[in-house]
Amino acid sequence: MPDIAATEIEQLVNQLEIYNSAYRNGKLLISDVEYDQLVEKLRSLNPSHPFLNRVEPESFESKKEVRHPVPMLSIEKAYFREALERFINRVKKEAAEIGILDIRFSVTPKLDGLAGRDDGEIFASRGNGEVGYEISSAFEKGIIPLGGRGRGIGEIVIKKSYFDEHLSGNFEHPRNLVVGIINSDKLNEFAVKAIEDRAVLFVPYAVLESWVGTPEELVDQIEEVTRKLSAKTDYPMDGMVASVTDEAVREHMGSTAHHYRWQIAIKTKGETAVTRVEKLVWQVGRTGNVTPVMEVMPIFLSGATIRRVTAHNAGKVRDEKIGIGAEIEIIRSGEVIPKLEKVITPSDQMELPRFCPSCNSSLQWENDFLKCMASFCPAQIEQGIIHFFKILGTAEWFGIKTVQKLVEDGYDSLVKIYTMTEQDFLDMGFGPVQSKNLWNAIQVSISKPVEDWRFLAAFGISDLGTGDSRKLLSHIRLEDLGDVRKEEIIEIHGFGEKTGESIQMGIEKIWDTIKHMLNMGFTLEKTPLEYEKKTMGSPIAGKGIVFTGKMKKGSREDMQVQARKLGANVQTTVSGKTDYLVCGADVGDSKIRKAQIVNVKIITEEEYFQIVGSLNSTS
Repeated sequence: MPDIAATEIEQLVNQLEIYNSAYRNGKLLISDVEYDQLVEKLRSLNPSHPFLNRVEPESFESKKEVRHPVPMLSIEKAYFREALERFINRVKKEAAEIGILDIRFSVTPKLDGLAGRDDGEIFASRGNGEVGYEISSAFEKGIIPLGGRGRGIGEIVIKKSYFDEHLSGNFEHPRNLVVGIINSDKLNEFAVKAIEDRAVLFVPYAVLESWVGTPEELVDQIEEVTRKLSAKTDYPMDGMVASVTDEAVREHMGSTAHHYRWQIAIKTKGETAVTRVEKLVWQVGRTGNVTPVMEVMPIFLSGATIRRVTAHNAGKVRDEKIGIGAEIEIIRSGEVIPKLEKVITPSDQMELPRFCPSCNSSLQWENDFLKCMASFCPAQIEQGIIHFFKILGTAEWFGIKTVQKLVEDGYDSLVKIYTMTEQDFLDMGFGPVQSKNLWNAIQVSISKPVEDWRFLAAFGISDLGTGDSRKLLSHIRLEDLGDVRKEEIIEIHGFGEKTGESIQMGIEKIWDTIKHMLNMGFTLEKTPLEYEKKTMGSPIAGKGIVFTGKMKKGSREDMQVQARKLGANVQTTVSGKTDYLVCGADVGDSKIRKAQIVNVKIITEEEYFQIVGSLNSTS
């Protein structure tokens, strides 16, 4: 990519980060529409930029960090009937594997606010999904917990009718004011008035009106269900959420690193428009895939001017003859990401690249993708380094412009970058402050504790994202992966023949780098091994445990952490796979009744500590 383009991208990302930081702090510098337009400009310049491929984490710097006992994952989305049907068929298949044929789904509105988790003691923001921020001060400011405290996951929202009548002239979206309330010690006049008028609430999903029906009814009636639930919901919404009701099916299906597999967000099809392709740009990703981006005749769609749209892959360009002059229909689903919907008039000027736009190596076909196989390809090296810092999450300052400069000056590997001194950065032309920040960032990333599965996933091995890295390291130690064979991998539930072979080859290819990085002394938190859980002699090893109510000797979160260390399978809901329901004070009748129905042993907090052999605090 030309230096001018790289500079423009770096400046744009810096601008977006400033606006986003201000937005997260409730200080609106630009409107949502203007912000989206800048995001789309970045997408048009570089669709694979890390800024676009992560959930923008909420950061409340003055708040205490809180690790969620169970990750607050995102939700898979379905915009079309076919996608919903595929989801349902997948649920049916996996439910049948455990002998469950009678399946029910619940549907609730998907609220569009600030996500949070309230266990009655700790109220935490979503954060990055793994770690959030303690925001219980929200209730002290006057935000109303609908249905009382301790009702689980929900959203902080402003009543839609109130916002439309009193605030729409001053704020683009209700969420902007919500974030300001959470993040500011001194509330503005609009926030004070909204709170006084009891219009700002934390709405747990558990208290929302829902619909329950069979898979067939879900498909046939979803439009009517959406209409009825929307009419009864006076909060900002972003579609509907369908969830499997059976706890055993939920537990069997589990989750990916991104979303729970038993749940899906049902969203309406986005606004579409027709435009023409003016140019096709090819860009190189971390794994060598060379992907096409269409520069199109600018068109205004869903509040933003669209200039560039992804063409998915080279196979689609080839098969549908996408090139200069092609007339295409694009869609902006969820009013965020513009995508190619269909080709209306093919181009007679379609041309596929033969050489990598970054290193000029010959390209090869791999299924529908054109791929650069060169290990020295600068674009792949740059994207790989950026991916490492992004996934590791403990080092800042390494943006695309910085990484490009490092690679250009010969620091083209993680090992080289991690051995740099502050003087090395100065000698490259970085300023004194930036050089110090870059060197400090490296030292912090080595010393700050991070999970070993996150460290492994950061190397970008094919088929080994964060979820599968955690699964793999629960059976094989990180330091032993250098000799791992595909046969060992496919013995682990969830890995198949192809992924096992792919992971083995990927680890072999990068093992020397992993060993070098391990020898630098990263502070890694080890994933507990499954066999250790079963053989460690703990009285609760392998037991399913649910903690509920207000505890005396420690927070529920601390007790969950301790139980996991002792090998227990900590759960959030009572099911047939639960062995103990540990009750503190103020426990709801529903959990007690559920435990009695499925013959779960109900014990007090004191009885739990007697079982584990400790009457001390869990802190």
